[in-house]
Formats: sequence, C-alpha cells, structure tokens
Amino acid sequence: MDFKPPKTELVRGLGVTAAIMIVAGSMIGSGIFRKPATMAGQLLSPELLLIVWIAAGIITFIGALANAEVAGMIDETGGQYIYFREMYGKTFAYFYGWSGFSVIHSGSQAAIAYVFAEYLGYFFKYPSLPDSIAQLSIWMPFIGNIFPFAQFGTKAVAILCLLFLTGVNYVGVVFGGVVQTIITIIKIASVVLLSILLLTIGDGNFNNLSNGFQLAPEVTNNLFAIVGLALAGAFWAYDGWNNVTFVAGEIKNPQRNVPRALIYGTIIVIVVYVLINVAYLYILPISVMADSPLVAATAAETIFGKRGAEIISIGVIISAFGACNGSLLSTARIQYAMAKEKSFFKSFGKIHPRYGTPHFSLVMLGFWSCLLVLTGSFDTISDYVIFASWLFYMMGAFGVFILRKKMPDKHRPYKVWGYPWTPALFVIFSFIFLVNSLISDTENAAMGLALILLGFPFYLFWRYKDKIYSKKKS
Repeated sequence: MDFKPPKTELVRGLGVTAAIMIVAGSMIGSGIFRKPATMAGQLLSPELLLIVWIAAGIITFIGALANAEVAGMIDETGGQYIYFREMYGKTFAYFYGWSGFSVIHSGSQAAIAYVFAEYLGYFFKYPSLPDSIAQLSIWMPFIGNIFPFAQFGTKAVAILCLLFLTGVNYVGVVFGGVVQTIITIIKIASVVLLSILLLTIGDGNFNNLSNGFQLAPEVTNNLFAIVGLALAGAFWAYDGWNNVTFVAGEIKNPQRNVPRALIYGTIIVIVVYVLINVAYLYILPISVMADSPLVAATAAETIFGKRGAEIISIGVIISAFGACNGSLLSTARIQYAMAKEKSFFKSFGKIHPRYGTPHFSLVMLGFWSCLLVLTGSFDTISDYVIFASWLFYMMGAFGVFILRKKMPDKHRPYKVWGYPWTPALFVIFSFIFLVNSLISDTENAAMGLALILLGFPFYLFWRYKDKIYSKKKS
C-alpha cells in the first residue's frame, strides 16, 4: 500500500466551469425568491421594481469588472483580504477579514439558510416554543431588541442546514465544487423554466408590468430613501459575486479563469433575475406580489395549483442549499489566509491532513453563522449584511485606482472597462447608498457596524503579539 503524505497546501482542483458556478451559485440563492415581495411592498410600482433590478444588476456588474482586474493580478487564496492588504495595508485588510467572519459571509450564510428553512416549512409545520420563551429579547444600544427564540422552528432547520454543509465542505474542495456545479445548473434551469412556464401557460396579464409610473403618495414623499431600501434588497439578491476570489488559490489558471468567472457569472444572473421578475409581475399584480413573501411558490400556485407550488418550493430549497454551499466553500479561506499571516487565530490556518481543506476555519465560520441565525428574521439579517458588504465593495473599487498608482507595471490579464469612469461611478454610488442606509435603515446599519467593530479588541491583541514577536527577533 502506497503511503500518501499528509496534505499541507490547498488543492488547485476547480476549473473555469466550477468557478463560474461559484459566482452564479453564490448569487442565485435566497434573494430572488424572497426579496421581490419586500421590494414590491416598498415601491408599489412595477416599472420602478424592474428598473431597480436592472440598475442594481448594472452596478453589480461594474463592481465585478473592477474586482476582475485585481483578481487577474493577484491569484492567492483569500481573495478580497489579499487585495485589501495590497491596497491599504495590513490594518484595513484585517478589518475586512474580521468583518467577513463576523457579519458579511457568516450573515449571508445565515440569511440564505433562513430562506431554505422558510420554503421547507411549506411542507412541514415546525413546532414553536411557548410565548414566554419566544418573546424573550436582548436589547442592544442603537440596534434595539433581538428575539433569538422567535420563529425557532425555522431557525433550528436553518442551523441544521448550515451544520450539514459545513460537513460537506470539510471533506474536500473538489467534492464541494462538484456539488456546487450540479446544484447551480439545476437551480438556473429551474428559475428559467419557471419564468418560461409563467409567461407561456400562465393566465397572466402583461398590463401588470406597467401602471403608467403612477407612484403612491408614500413613495413619492420619500422616493430617495425608499428606492435606496429597495436597492438594498436587490443587492442582497446579487450579493456573493466576489466569493470566487476567495478560492483563487484552488482554481486552475486563476489569472485567466477568475476574471472570466466574475464577468460571465454576473451576466448570467442579471439575465435570470430580470426574466423571473417579469414573469412574477405577469402573473401577480404588484399589490398581490407585495403580500406574497414566498413569491415563487405563490406565482406557481396560481397556474399549477398546490402541486405546482410544492415543485417550485423544492426548486427554491435546492437553490438556497446551493448558494449556502457556495458561500461556505469559498469564504472560509479568508480566515485561513489571515492565520497564515499571523493576523488571526493560528488554528484557522490549519489544513486537514487527509482532505486538504481549511477545516478549522470552516467549522468556526459555520458555527458563527448558526449563532447569527438567532439574531433576527431574513430581512433583518440580509439588511445588516448588505450595509457591511457595500462598505467594503466601495473600498475595493477605489482600490483599483490605488493599485494603478502603486503597481503600474504589474501584469494585468484584464483591465476594467471604462477606467477611470466606471470604478469612480461605482464608488460614488456606493457612498450615497451607504449614507441613505444609515439614515433610512439605522438599526440594521448599526448592527452591521457593531459586528465590524467587535474585531477591534482582537486587532489590538494581534498588534501586541506582533510587537512582542518583533522584540524577541531583535
């Protein structure tokens, strides 16, 4: 029997198809089956709803283009963390890495798993806790009350989903990549098929797509803030486009394949999202859509009856499951990269001797995601995640300008189209979006900021350790 030495490095086992599927699969998950109803209730205008989806897609695409330039230059595992280290230095990179662990990626996984559990609840009635327990709350300054045991049946199933997928990715990146590719193909096909069926055999009305831009008074009186909140919902559905950069060190020919995956994956998702929203509106008038949280199931039920809604719910369950898998597969690599640089707990940098995965980082990220499930509803979790995410998306796009100055001679297999105007537009928009979120969605923005700032004591600890280590060396 041949002796196989223990693995000490990550495995480059992901091809371009798997990379594209990580981009598309991380984006198409929970948002498109949950956020359209929330956005419809905010905007109350079909035209405005479609404009917001298209605008959010274009803005996301510009962000992906900017990210693709940096990804082509730097192909190390750790993605954005490594990019920020090159752009702004180790301190900023640390806070990004911490934020990924504390809120951005862990919160995304928690929210996606929440939708998985909600749609699974279409088939099963979850047990609920007594009101005396369900109403227990924890008050936090600037944030308000958190009810960890409310809707506990849904939360418990979401936690079980996260634990299972943590185990799947624990045993290998190639296996996780295969699971991601298969599930992503299934769910893209499911969304496209649902759209076609709704538009062809559904008893809908294309007049639902327009009301002559007649906006309700509550919308016109506060249009800027409401559009901002709706954009936050759309951005949640588009979120995850940069996850592929975190596994760059495990992708074959990453300088070519990572930019291709970012561009092609984002285009696929924009087309799919606009198509399914047109199909939703064709079947459901905007007012009905606003009252349908499980909007995909409601739309299917109108033409196929209860059995059709069940089939679509299964598709949504698979979709959310795949998105959660794609996020866990990729984002645990950030803390792995940080630990390798001695700016995070040493255990996070361990590689499993048999499976070649950052197993400890995976387990801890999965555990923290389970805790965040308890912090609120799907909308609450997704809103504070988006605020934190776009703070760093803005800085990532601005970093393109910095790297053009710092590394003018560095080989760039891909250069962002429209430079400097496109990344500048993205930075300006991101800043306006964040300010609007602070004003119109203060509690959720505060939650995102609080989870980011939790990393400050740890930062001081690692700085102290660095000083001690430097003194010993000298």
